Amino acid sequence: MMDVNEKLTKIEKAVLEEYLKKTSSSKRLYERAVNVFPAGVTYHLRWFHPYPFYVSRAEGPYVWDVDGNMYVDFWMGHGSQLLGHKSKIVLKGVSKYLEELGSHVGYEHRLAVEYAEFLSETIPCVEELRFTNSGTEAAMYAIRLARAYTGKLKIVKVNGGWHGGYDTLHVGTAPPYSEPGSAGLPYDTVKYTVTVPFNDLETLEEALRSRDVAAFIVEPVLGAGGIIEARKEYLKGARELTERYDSLLIFDEVITMFRLALGGAQEVYNVVPDIAILGKAIGGGFPGSGAFGGIREIMEKINHIKYTEPQMRSAHGGTFTGNPVTLAAGYAMASYLKENRWIYEKTNELWNNVRREIQKTCCSSGIKCYATGLGSMLGIHFTNTRPWRNEEAVLGRWCDRIYEIMHLYFRVNGVIYLPENEALLLPSLIHGDSEAKKLIETFSKFISEVA
Repeated sequence: MMDVNEKLTKIEKAVLEEYLKKTSSSKRLYERAVNVFPAGVTYHLRWFHPYPFYVSRAEGPYVWDVDGNMYVDFWMGHGSQLLGHKSKIVLKGVSKYLEELGSHVGYEHRLAVEYAEFLSETIPCVEELRFTNSGTEAAMYAIRLARAYTGKLKIVKVNGGWHGGYDTLHVGTAPPYSEPGSAGLPYDTVKYTVTVPFNDLETLEEALRSRDVAAFIVEPVLGAGGIIEARKEYLKGARELTERYDSLLIFDEVITMFRLALGGAQEVYNVVPDIAILGKAIGGGFPGSGAFGGIREIMEKINHIKYTEPQMRSAHGGTFTGNPVTLAAGYAMASYLKENRWIYEKTNELWNNVRREIQKTCCSSGIKCYATGLGSMLGIHFTNTRPWRNEEAVLGRWCDRIYEIMHLYFRVNGVIYLPENEALLLPSLIHGDSEAKKLIETFSKFISEVA
């Protein structure tokens, strides 16, 4: 009998041949792209072998490539399109403000106040906030604010935690966790950053015990780190520990806000951080989306009227901060979700069932694989044990090849997600039974061929 590697080679050969036949127009575009982009792509996550396909149309939970192939999209604009591609609800909200204000005015406007009031009423920790142009910016300003407020320098984050491209947090993103996550980052940029395993309160307490930590920043559900949910006691324990050792607790809710619940992971876990950073979905899928907000006493450290000297306050700004187009998109989406909260119950039930079905397939096949996540966040892992931290998701793999071959297999069967070396799925809140069924059937078919 063939072993798993032989079977994977056989599967790869067949699906690669089919992909090449189906995507000739994409191949020609890629041959042009390599002349103008490093590696031929606008972002390394968007590359997959032998070349990426190029999208020509998107609507609802689907995308079509330039060769006319249709895919069920489980990436959805990096998780930003909560109401699906080309949402009429979002586009209608944007068009109203485009007619009134255009794309950007550079002055204060009513919509910013209204949306900020909405977010303050909806998100448990937010009493005051500031808009930013991305989740990366939100993380940067939140860390700066935490240091300004506490007078401390150290930041604790989890291994595998991704908080955008901000230098201070660009460490511990992947093994070896002690190293900066990019060339060009001097050790000085991360010398005050301490990394700890996810879902590990004992190690977190060791890091906080010195009392020189400004903040602990954590995704309540690891995103790029494997879509791994926090254990029930972990976030409550983190809240207690940060209070005990005079540090701030920052939730990175760039992915989880409006996705898990209207009040994000704070609502689901019933844990209120000091600061939350937001991005992606609070802009309704439009670019330039981000914010950070929290307890009034902390946020007031930005107040330039109260703290007149620059050295006494935490600086924040940005040309396109609070632009009406992004805010209009986000407000339209968030208002719709508030009026239709039933969506969360239906969505969470659907994806809980998907996780069960995938796990059932893994168990019955004899292939070691595990489904992780919470709500409409799904991770699939080919690991020796069920991962509860990034170390287990990455270092515990029994095979690396299977991720890339599954991605290629899914593509030729009309299913897409990113990246190809991990199985991280972020369906929208409008994905329904048929899309979930397509995913389960494609996964089951793949596993049966491997097994």
